[in-house]
Amino acid sequence: MVYDVIIVGAGIVGMATAMKIKQQKPDFKVLVLEKEGDVAQHQTGHNSGVIHSGLYYKPGSHKALNCIDGYNQLIKFCDEEGVNYDLCGKIVVATDQKELDNLNTLYERGVENGLKNLKRLTAAQIKEYEPYCNGIAGLHVPQTGIIDYTEVTKKYLEVFQDRLGGDIRFHSKVEEIRLGSIGVEVITGRETFRSKLVVNCAGLYSDRIAQLALKKLDVRIIPFRGEYYEIKPNKHYLVKNLIYPVPDPAFPFLGVHFTRMINGGVEAGPNAVLAYKREGYKKTDVNISELTESLTWKGFLKVASKYWPTGLGEVYRSYSKAAFTKALQRLLPDLKQSDLKVGGSGVRAQACDKNGGLIDDFLFVEEDRMINVLNAPSPAATSSLAIGDTIAAKAIKRLEK
Repeated sequence: MVYDVIIVGAGIVGMATAMKIKQQKPDFKVLVLEKEGDVAQHQTGHNSGVIHSGLYYKPGSHKALNCIDGYNQLIKFCDEEGVNYDLCGKIVVATDQKELDNLNTLYERGVENGLKNLKRLTAAQIKEYEPYCNGIAGLHVPQTGIIDYTEVTKKYLEVFQDRLGGDIRFHSKVEEIRLGSIGVEVITGRETFRSKLVVNCAGLYSDRIAQLALKKLDVRIIPFRGEYYEIKPNKHYLVKNLIYPVPDPAFPFLGVHFTRMINGGVEAGPNAVLAYKREGYKKTDVNISELTESLTWKGFLKVASKYWPTGLGEVYRSYSKAAFTKALQRLLPDLKQSDLKVGGSGVRAQACDKNGGLIDDFLFVEEDRMINVLNAPSPAATSSLAIGDTIAAKAIKRLEK
């Protein structure tokens, strides 16, 4: 069989793309290849489960446009398919006068991105939403919610496979891609598949998959591990919903925050430290080849030279529970080190260009017979259906030339 589209990777973006292509072109033969035994095994299944509102993103960027559209589509999909979620809202809190300008910029971005009912908060009003939170000013964002993205991805799979007749193969690691003049061969350890087009949604290995077919690639995936603590049950009352700091606009991470989880419990974190392995969820997970690749990428060396003070602070907090707790106490002074237990972790696939730029927006790199999604960080899960539409449009346009 010759497929119309082969999608590499069954995370939330890959499955959303597969479902969208089949919905728009039911006659297309679509195959998803996944090296693991189930969907959502890496970035999707290790994130904090937040439905993002679109507050943070530069107006007009791929992130902003896809987040707002994706948010609306996600809520509609979950309502129709019975997926549980909770639009509980969040507050973003400034704890220092130096953060007030950035807080105001967030408000303006949110308004420009179309968010309704954003509310500026005084120190007293912060206490109305989160009685134990410390801050001098804040924002209340009613659209933010919580969800289980693994459950969402499994629902995408159900629609794609059971209702639309799509194909998926697990335990199928892609080892070679051969681009031809009229088609593509995708070779796994078990068999060879043929297709007219390949869509690369391989997340942490998306650059590796791209390099199987592209002679030159000017970006690399640098894996950053985010580690969480969980607040012990007797102290859950300290956090009602979601509490975020004002992010550093120069660093593409949101800072340690508090998240009530849809399945119970409260997470605190994450930090952001270089992972020693692309799928390195523990400090002891090391792959010398992958670590060397990160450390010798000239773009990363430039990043390290620019952000080393911030990076050292993140590493210190990774190994010091006391330091991690101190960072959290900026927002929640009553929190004690003994209130925390080690939680889970995730690894973010952060694209870095050769000039030392940490790519802040979604990034697509295209060839005639291959579409590569090379940067899809947060809010990719929230935006997954909109990203799926974007990729589906690109794919259909190629195949209907």
